[in-house]
Amino acid sequence: MTTESGSDIWIADDDRGVRFVLAEALRDAGLSVREFGDAEAVRVALRTSSPALLLTDVRMPGEGGLALVAALKAQDVGPVIVMSAFTDVATTAAAYRAGAVDYLAKPFDLDQAVAAVQRALADVPSAATASVEPPAPTHALLGESPAMREVFRLIGRVAASDLNVLVTGETGTGKELVARALHEESARRDKPFVALNTAAIPSELLESELFGHEAGAFTGATRRHAGRFEQAEGGTLFLDEIGDMPLALQTRLLRVLAGGEFYRVGGRELIRGNVRIIAATHQDLDVRVAAGQFRADLKHRLDVVRIELPPLRLRRSDIPLLAQHFLASAAQELRLPPKRFSKAALKAIGQRDFPGNVRELENLCRRLAVIAPGNEILASDLGANNAGSTAGGWTDALREWVSQALADGELDIHTRAREALDQTLLQVALEAHEGHRQHAAAALGVGRNTLTRKLGSSRVRGPSKS
Repeated sequence: MTTESGSDIWIADDDRGVRFVLAEALRDAGLSVREFGDAEAVRVALRTSSPALLLTDVRMPGEGGLALVAALKAQDVGPVIVMSAFTDVATTAAAYRAGAVDYLAKPFDLDQAVAAVQRALADVPSAATASVEPPAPTHALLGESPAMREVFRLIGRVAASDLNVLVTGETGTGKELVARALHEESARRDKPFVALNTAAIPSELLESELFGHEAGAFTGATRRHAGRFEQAEGGTLFLDEIGDMPLALQTRLLRVLAGGEFYRVGGRELIRGNVRIIAATHQDLDVRVAAGQFRADLKHRLDVVRIELPPLRLRRSDIPLLAQHFLASAAQELRLPPKRFSKAALKAIGQRDFPGNVRELENLCRRLAVIAPGNEILASDLGANNAGSTAGGWTDALREWVSQALADGELDIHTRAREALDQTLLQVALEAHEGHRQHAAAALGVGRNTLTRKLGSSRVRGPSKS
């Protein structure tokens, strides 16, 4: 049976609501639409016709959307736009590798979706030509916030190219993870990934670290040393904190990027390199260029594609996901019993600013995996910087303590709680007023006799001042 090429836009999604609103938006834009609830229905339709463009969900009952992408590419039918509520680096990159021309993260703006379809239809002659490859590896980059979905989309789109990439973002946001994801999703994945923090190497040694040296090139150089460019041959070289590179070395790096050739320090042998450069910085390179601290021509060589990582405070919705992942990973790595966060603890963590970003959150979770006393991490376990320790937060910790005590079948819970409350209030008030009981009582809103009586029945003691 002959397959006829059609002008319809096909939508494959098991969610009827998504199909309906998307189809209506496309029809309003003057396009003809057919709807399918699963991949099997699409394959049946392909026996007699083909779409002008297919929009497909990634996860559907039975065959998934990525298999459909590959099938249409094999039949030279397309283009295909992939949709998914499960946006991560691996899925996004796999979609582009399979042949998708665009990726829409659910929930998406309908105007954005219509624009993507119109753009893809206009570019039909240049539809994607990437070959189908095995599923991508799992990456350490995590997030479901809109900002991170855009990061994943960029990684998926540019990973397969050999373009240089500049990754920007505050310290601790995960710039090296982006670089590794770009490498692992590229055709260079079987070659080395070599990382160098240019700010961590003394300037007098940095040239040797990058380009290597010959024996006798300088004091202490007793034998030939291969630099990072040679070590990364065929693969990816990640230059972290590139903004701190000395100007003299920037000039030499620029020559290498322009010509792909270099000499070892003290050497005469011209070495040709085939390395993809991914650079990262927490600094504003434009400001450093204006100040004469960074070469404008080097910036342009590195900043072919820019991926900007948001600070953690601007993606708070990702904090619970990251915290639970880091806690589980730490327990596995350190061979500790698994622990979990209470709801109050996760809420408290989500209220922190984390100036050290993802790295600070990971360190907190590793510390909690070791020092938190129970299997469930409470808000009170988070330390002095816990946002839950501010006004109202202590009641969440109290609620958790009571719940645990009841679950353990403990007795005299009310008496113990009242005693602990009195002890804490009296101790803090006496310390704040240097042991002056009358002033402490007034601050707490109780009579001096009441305070004296409570002091007599508790273990709290303070200097006796009237």
